[in-house]
Amino acid sequence: MSSLIEVVLPVFLVIGFGYLSRWKLGLTEGAVDGLMKFAQNFAVPVLLFRAMSQLDLGSTFDLRLLASFYTGAVLGFAAGFFGARVLFKRPWADSVAIGFATLFSNAVLLGLPITERAYGAGALGPNLAIISIHAPTCYLIGVTAMEIVRSGSGGGLMRPLRQVARTMARNPMLIGIVLGLAVNLSGLTLPLPVGDAVNLVATAALPAALFGLGGVLRNYRPEGDLRVVSWIIFVSLVLHPGVTWLMVHALGLSTGQIRSAVLTAAMAPGVNAFLFANMYGVGKRVAATAVLAATGASLITVWVWLHLLP
Repeated sequence: MSSLIEVVLPVFLVIGFGYLSRWKLGLTEGAVDGLMKFAQNFAVPVLLFRAMSQLDLGSTFDLRLLASFYTGAVLGFAAGFFGARVLFKRPWADSVAIGFATLFSNAVLLGLPITERAYGAGALGPNLAIISIHAPTCYLIGVTAMEIVRSGSGGGLMRPLRQVARTMARNPMLIGIVLGLAVNLSGLTLPLPVGDAVNLVATAALPAALFGLGGVLRNYRPEGDLRVVSWIIFVSLVLHPGVTWLMVHALGLSTGQIRSAVLTAAMAPGVNAFLFANMYGVGKRVAATAVLAATGASLITVWVWLHLLP
């Protein structure tokens, strides 16, 4: 119970503060949007830049770590997709959007602060290795599957993939990661005033992002097929981390890698799950409800995973 109070609960209380402020305290949608733009487009990329620039790359990027997490993610996508199609008889395109929701863990806004609170800032290296290819990998899988089911062939596949590549190239988080890697590999040292400014912004990143996430979740109304939402919650919070748990032990990863991989896999679907559904105009109500409901349910499931981890 102490881990729930000391590690998990403060993170979700900050999300709750944002939700309450949007719901009852007069925080406008525009203010939430501005805060999230600051967090996601500037502060979090600065945080990722700082972390990547200081990372011990040789000991962090381990193919076994990435294989463990992404095996769970891909199987999660398959379970979400085929479950929606076979069990719940959803249309093919809806099934892809549901699969994307079970694929895309909230690795940054939830995974980083929970791992840091549980094990300290020095434990985030494996998280960052996973995050560095997370968005491109998930969108590549999701867009490819969606274009296949929509076109029935590969003829229309390259155009959307090129669009995703352009979007990823402009993604602030990816830019922060790449610039951090460049500084790391070059051996450059930031001037002291610049380093201090980076530290100030990075310190504000996660609290601002969590508070803003609460405000964003207030816009999502519980509606849609609750059976499908329950399936998304099960796959995201139980199956994905469960497969990752088996993989990290089978491949003999270190304690730190096990913690980061399983906790990142155990995070609720990120807001990108709704953005993907909205981009294609399918499964939007289910995706929105799943993001809200799974974030709430993860308050308990993350606590369970923390107890199971070494």
